[in-house]
Amino acid sequence: MSDYDVALLIEQALTAQDATQIRSLHDGIEDPVLYHVLIPVEESAARIEAGIGGLGAGETLVAPPILTDPDVVAELQQDLLDVARDAVRDSVAAIEAAGGRAVGDIVTTDPIEGLAGKVAAVDAREAIILTRPHVVSEFFHLDWTSRARRKLGVPVLHLLEHETFDEQAGEGEGITGL
Repeated sequence: MSDYDVALLIEQALTAQDATQIRSLHDGIEDPVLYHVLIPVEESAARIEAGIGGLGAGETLVAPPILTDPDVVAELQQDLLDVARDAVRDSVAAIEAAGGRAVGDIVTTDPIEGLAGKVAAVDAREAIILTRPHVVSEFFHLDWTSRARRKLGVPVLHLLEHETFDEQAGEGEGITGL
């Protein structure tokens, strides 16, 4: 019996509720399900640019010297890698605590390219994308799902992290379909 591989692209560590809901999607699958958890690493350059952008609107901004120091940038990048690795570890543990099997890795390239690579590498039967449940994040990551649908030859489900299925289907922000 071969595994039913599911590629799972998420932005932050899964909660116990997230893991339980994801597992429930595959209750009727006869083959053993193996989840491949992927978490993108935020680039330190993007984090620095966002920080600088928030310092003041409409003013000419010059990056503070500390943000142009290569050692500071390298330290920030290492911190971001550590956060992503911790989120992968915690997410794998959450799926295992919910009775599933999972492996995980960080993605240092474009998230959809990373997802496509994983789907191809493991011959995944489907992909699930979880994003944060607030409007700003949805706006910036909405194209993850549409890009994945165009690129992958498997069903793609978009869910919102930290919301129950009922919240997503009714009062919450919603599921974007297959």
